[in-house]
Amino acid sequence: MSDASITAPAFQPVPHRGLITACTMIATLMQALDTTIANVALPYMQGSLSTTADQITWVLTSYIVAAAIMTSPVGWLSTRYGRKNFFIVCLAGFTLASILCGIAQSLPQMVVFRLLQGVFGAALVPLSQSTLLDLYPIEQRGAAMAMWGMGVMVGPILGPTLGGYLTDVYNWRWVFFINLPFGIAAIAGLVLFLKEDKLPSAITFDWTGFLVLSIGLGALQLMLDRGEQLDWFSSGEILFELLLSVLGLYLFIVHILLADKTFISPRIFADVNFLSGFTVMFAIGMVLLASSALLAPYLQVMGGYPVRQAGLLMVPRGLGTMLAMVVAGRLTSRSDPRLLMLFGISCLAFSFWEMAQWTPAVAVSTLTWVTAVQGFGLGFVFIPLQVMAFATLPAQFRTDGTALFSLVRNVGSAVGVSVTSFMLAQNTQIMHAQLSELLTPFNRMMQTGGAYLMWNSATSGGLFALNGQVTRQAQAIAYSDDFMLMFWVSLPTALLLLLMRRPKTPAAAAPDASHAVID
Repeated sequence: MSDASITAPAFQPVPHRGLITACTMIATLMQALDTTIANVALPYMQGSLSTTADQITWVLTSYIVAAAIMTSPVGWLSTRYGRKNFFIVCLAGFTLASILCGIAQSLPQMVVFRLLQGVFGAALVPLSQSTLLDLYPIEQRGAAMAMWGMGVMVGPILGPTLGGYLTDVYNWRWVFFINLPFGIAAIAGLVLFLKEDKLPSAITFDWTGFLVLSIGLGALQLMLDRGEQLDWFSSGEILFELLLSVLGLYLFIVHILLADKTFISPRIFADVNFLSGFTVMFAIGMVLLASSALLAPYLQVMGGYPVRQAGLLMVPRGLGTMLAMVVAGRLTSRSDPRLLMLFGISCLAFSFWEMAQWTPAVAVSTLTWVTAVQGFGLGFVFIPLQVMAFATLPAQFRTDGTALFSLVRNVGSAVGVSVTSFMLAQNTQIMHAQLSELLTPFNRMMQTGGAYLMWNSATSGGLFALNGQVTRQAQAIAYSDDFMLMFWVSLPTALLLLLMRRPKTPAAAAPDASHAVID
């Protein structure tokens, strides 16, 4: 890794920094929680809204599609109307949409209100990140991004737990009502303490770029969300959505390269740090949710753990992430962030390699330390990555950059979950067929001992038990293949660190500045 450095721009202190930080963190946590908090309440919504299991998934799909589409113009909207004004409107709209979701009486109402929630919520994470980047000088951004990252990373982990508790103690509507007091508090803080932006005299909106990107992202999200249900490319709907997504994204790339004025400037990708971080974030997005989505059913289906114990076994992963964010936040300002990311990527790759060797009889102690190492690796990649990617990016591109980071993380997560789910189902079928070829009545191992007593294919009970055991073994191999895929996704990202340049921090920076985040 090169030691070439770039001097960071001068920093101007911001009054009421601690209060503004708290308000932005509330906004981040609200949006991050709502990506998963409704999942556990879907069966209860299904009964209240009188819908089928297939129809109720639109409660999730509508939010995802709206958030994906509206993430892209966040930079332009923030520039056009001022970040403070836009932040307050989005937070107020998200809070109001949450209340409307809580009082919805039918599926069409719920879908419309979730669309609104996605439209307003899409901007909260990038706006909170860009606000924190402006609040703190470069030597303190590691600690600031650690706090922000806890909201982004821990929110989806806590979402199902909090949603299950609220649904069990009250009802599913409180999954949305919980946003009201926190939303009001955050709005009040931003109105009182966040500094007003200087609005430009005139700025036009790139409708062509926005429309083609919206078509591409919307079709991509629908394809990834519904592909597993519709047997992927054997479905005409999925093929149509694939065509729309490819066409929309292709036209968008051509447009931003050739058009004079676009709402996402192509100059943002001229920054090597940002471009490298953008690619790393896509890979991290792929393994972030996919690994979590695989681990929960693995523990319940393969490990045989009850739901509550399976949830407890996933706690070390979240604790590892939180601990790593605290440590990485303090080390980022004192050491080379690229070395911290290399350590994090190594932890990630090592954990996936270990998981690929697991069997259904894996010990609880092994589950605990491997998942803790995985969470630790995620934290050590995520925090230094935020600092490095935006360290040399010009300030006028910062909000655009944070919006693109949120967008690529969400797209990466959608791709990761869809690909691993598809591979799990496909490889289970393939391995089931291959293992079944070896289990004939002429196999001597099946004619004697316990195998003959338990899995006698001449009886219906024995045949049923044999098929269950073959399916279980096929699933174990398929899970191993998925974990190995994530190993190969995470490991090559270390090569991108060679392209990054460490920014030069101001000489007067205090050696323990990372402790002074709230003042």
